[in-house]
Amino acid sequence: MPELRPPIPDIASLFRLEGKTAVITGGASGIGRAAGHALAQAGANVVLFDLNTELAGETADEISGIALAVDVTDEDAVVEAFAGLKRCDIVVTCAGHSLRTPSLDLAMADWESVIDINLSSTFLCAREGARHMTQHGGSIIALASIMGHVGNRLFPNPAYHASKGGVVNLVRALATEWAPHDIRVNAIAPTFVETPFIAGVFEQPEIVDAIVDNTPLGRMATATDVAAAVLYLASPAAAMVTGISMPVDGGWLAH
Repeated sequence: MPELRPPIPDIASLFRLEGKTAVITGGASGIGRAAGHALAQAGANVVLFDLNTELAGETADEISGIALAVDVTDEDAVVEAFAGLKRCDIVVTCAGHSLRTPSLDLAMADWESVIDINLSSTFLCAREGARHMTQHGGSIIALASIMGHVGNRLFPNPAYHASKGGVVNLVRALATEWAPHDIRVNAIAPTFVETPFIAGVFEQPEIVDAIVDNTPLGRMATATDVAAAVLYLASPAAAMVTGISMPVDGGWLAH
């Protein structure tokens, strides 16, 4: 029988990451930058993968981390980058791409570019991170989207929807496969986040108004909103959480 009143640990300490090494793809700006700050503040050593070497270097300086120029769609480059790490405990895949193009006008090359960056690179980085984690466990957090769960009446974005839906189910597959190694795999599904990634959306006030109107909490998300969820899933506080897609969406998916 379990104890009726077992001792309660120091809950705040479960969010600490001292001694852990975290890799963040797309870490130069936006959600990746905010996630880097969150994990570094919790004590992790942070390594940023990004082809924007100038911005990645600035972010690395902000958090006393390391920036590496890695094309996350290039298998050889990803394998080499992870092989060069002494250890890896956390992987956060923030690199992303979107083309808001109607399906009938979407060229295969454009479709493939979105799938490669959003889905295939997530698999590659998760796989290579897991090669380290089979020795000691770890946490992999993939950035999905509310658009991986639902359609979107505001504008067409079929490749993005398909790629993020793939991420949602990929984490389920990897979570069940790697659970015996104590590797947890989860996704975060943000709503529209106030970052340069959706700069084009901000040029259309009517779309911004529609997003806010469709969000029960009445605002877009910030990068910090998402980074806080990254910290939770990366930390021992989420030791019993794997295989989920966590909405950070102000209630978008609830209605």
